[in-house]
Amino acid sequence: MESVSLTQSPFAVVTFIAAPALLTNASSVLALSTINRMLRTRDRMKELFAKSQADAEPDATRLVGQVDRVEKQAVLLLRALRSIYVALGAFSGATLVTLLGAGLAPFQGALWFRLLAGLGVGLGFVGVGGLVFGSFNLFQATQLSLMNIREEAALIRERQATRRAGTTRPASG
Repeated sequence: MESVSLTQSPFAVVTFIAAPALLTNASSVLALSTINRMLRTRDRMKELFAKSQADAEPDATRLVGQVDRVEKQAVLLLRALRSIYVALGAFSGATLVTLLGAGLAPFQGALWFRLLAGLGVGLGFVGVGGLVFGSFNLFQATQLSLMNIREEAALIRERQATRRAGTTRPASG
């Protein structure tokens, strides 16, 4: 059976172009959700700042711990966003390079085609690396968020238990 090169098969070219294009779209969606998380982190920091201004918070250590985690979460989200932007640029570049390679291959010969294909694959690897690194940072940011949620949940349970215990005491006579 005769092998089919990328320049002879329109399906091979479409596949070679579609993969980075789909990954570009996925990176864009991931970037949007990361931006939303970053904005939510900023809102959370404003809430913690308001709590710090009110003297009603009895446990300053807990508040400072939450502030530290939210700040670290914001740094991780920014690092993730940078990585996702690198991935987005790499996948976009890979799509463009593969389009150029597919279009120029019949006119320029095998050398140009191989060089452009190699560049496209290299950009694809950079993009995948950016997504992996960004996803790792997003996972770490999520863990910090979960720590704050668990701490707040424990505080709510503690306060509710204290209130219940205060209302169930027998009246002194």
